[in-house]
Amino acid sequence: MKNLSVKKRLFEADALRARVVALAGDMAAQYAGREVILIGVLRGSFVFLADLVRELYHHGVAVQIDFMTLESYGSNTVSKGVVHSAKPFSIEVSGREVVLVDDILDTGRTLEFARRQILESGAVHCRTCVLLDKPSRRVVPMEADFVGFLVPDIFVVGYGLDFNGRCREWPFLAELNLEACHGG
Repeated sequence: MKNLSVKKRLFEADALRARVVALAGDMAAQYAGREVILIGVLRGSFVFLADLVRELYHHGVAVQIDFMTLESYGSNTVSKGVVHSAKPFSIEVSGREVVLVDDILDTGRTLEFARRQILESGAVHCRTCVLLDKPSRRVVPMEADFVGFLVPDIFVVGYGLDFNGRCREWPFLAELNLEACHGG
């Protein structure tokens, strides 16, 4: 790996915060007066999920939180096409309402795999919330219930999203200059 450089900054911290506030409002309207389980898909969703649950608190939504680790990328920049569970969620979801929170809806494989696991575990509903939606890459028919931003087919990092474990701490989202990373 050579340099990590930004091709273009997409969403600054203020825009991210405003969108998370709006998403929390949408979710609060859906779950008013009910407790909901939020299951974050690690690792990319952790920053987004942390901000989202704080905003849900301000909207009076009671939540329980858990995580699951799924892998389909490894150290690649494109999905390998096979999803496997490295760490399943551990909270009891039977008879409960669940929102699956992920960083990006890309091919649809990962989100559909996770959603299926949650429903097979007895959840009443499993809605989905993603920070980014990249519909041009979809290979599995899947639409998220709550979407932060639509993005084109570019490699996005920052705000929890990474390139080989780096860039997650950036407080903004940016298109990564892959040519510079690979020395091209």
